[in-house]
Amino acid sequence: MKKSLMLCMIVVLVLMTACGNSDKGASSAKSPDAKDTITVWTYPVHGTYEDELKGLVSAFETEHPNITVKTEILSWAEGPQKFDVALNAGSPPDLYFHAVDGSYVNTGLALDLDPYMTDDIKNDYLPGTLELAQIGGKQYGLPLYQFQWAWGGNKRILEEAGIDWKSIQQNGWTWSEFTEAAAKLTKKLPDGSTQYGLVTDGTSLDFIEMLTRNNGMPDVLNEKGEFQWGDDRIKQTLGFIKSLLDKGYMPKETAAIAPKKRSDMFYAGQAAIISKAIPYYDVMIQNRNKDIDAGKVTGEKIDFVLLPVPHSDNAPAKTTMGAEGYVAFKQKNDQGEQHAKNTFMLMEYLSNAKAGNASNELVLPFVRKSQADMYAGKELGTPETIAASKKMAENIQIPVTLSLDTAAAAKMKQFKEQVVTPNIQALYSGEETPEAIAEDFKSKAGQMLGQ
Repeated sequence: MKKSLMLCMIVVLVLMTACGNSDKGASSAKSPDAKDTITVWTYPVHGTYEDELKGLVSAFETEHPNITVKTEILSWAEGPQKFDVALNAGSPPDLYFHAVDGSYVNTGLALDLDPYMTDDIKNDYLPGTLELAQIGGKQYGLPLYQFQWAWGGNKRILEEAGIDWKSIQQNGWTWSEFTEAAAKLTKKLPDGSTQYGLVTDGTSLDFIEMLTRNNGMPDVLNEKGEFQWGDDRIKQTLGFIKSLLDKGYMPKETAAIAPKKRSDMFYAGQAAIISKAIPYYDVMIQNRNKDIDAGKVTGEKIDFVLLPVPHSDNAPAKTTMGAEGYVAFKQKNDQGEQHAKNTFMLMEYLSNAKAGNASNELVLPFVRKSQADMYAGKELGTPETIAASKKMAENIQIPVTLSLDTAAAAKMKQFKEQVVTPNIQALYSGEETPEAIAEDFKSKAGQMLGQ
């Protein structure tokens, strides 16, 4: 009798445990209608993007009442570091606004989007645009627009110096031709200050990267993963920058110039040309001119000219371009397949036809047919800037990171942070010569890149 009672109790306990585990398994697999929260980290993509994003999120939540979207607008200065910390900790946001990066994929947390990509979505993207958010043939992001780096000029100053900016927009220019123009654009102003031919900031690598791409080097590594910044081409590029500093065509204090100071100098007429510039400067300066007319801002009104980056006399012109949009991530504590599906659904919504307003505001090429159709005839940029942007796009340099394996992409990023950045600062400040920097690149490449 006692044995029978004991047996019954064991059976009951086993059944209770099985039921409990079954309930636990059922609760961990979310149904499509279960409550879910998706986090989005993004940036002030353009002047009114925060309001635009609120509208898109509100409409999405109305269509999907079971999903709550939490957004955070990061600053361009501090946001990347905040994201890197979160990613390294295994807790990135579900969606992050950025170009696809091999180092993200290397963590194993970037979400492979291929299982969710329908033919309707694929066919809506214009040829060649989806590939700008792929690594190793796999889709890790949905582009919102094609970014484009350029230089920008003050039309008044260019024309006063006799610079044929229309020809430059159409035909490009070499380093020799730019140097000749810079000599004409550099002079003392009536107030005793200097008008420089060119101004850039001393805090980023955009300037050196644009110039190396215009000297036959797509990046520190090429698409095969081979080290590029170790021969005469890098010495020529560094020497070109040094010559602009030595001749006074760029400010001697370039190493200390922050992005805002660079813009202030351009607005004040203290620099004829600014690097880097993007087509969106056209819209920004149009709005600034309106504020000047309205008495909200003081200063000279500027007519903006979009200019291609000059190329080496011995290399073809290349335009730094790629795609920026949303990249999806899972977390170390994975929230399951339904959460991944919900994340992709929101991602696609934030990249839809209406979201094409970002391309329109930024005067950048659309990535989706539906976006181009929705904003046809509503272009915000001047015809000259739109035409110049399209012309430069003919010389697109596809980002090398899209061709590299994830380990090589991560090593290249580390090399730039630890080797290139301090050396470029040393070049600007006159502490190191182009030859010494080139040798340091070669030495450190051996140690860090194994080449």
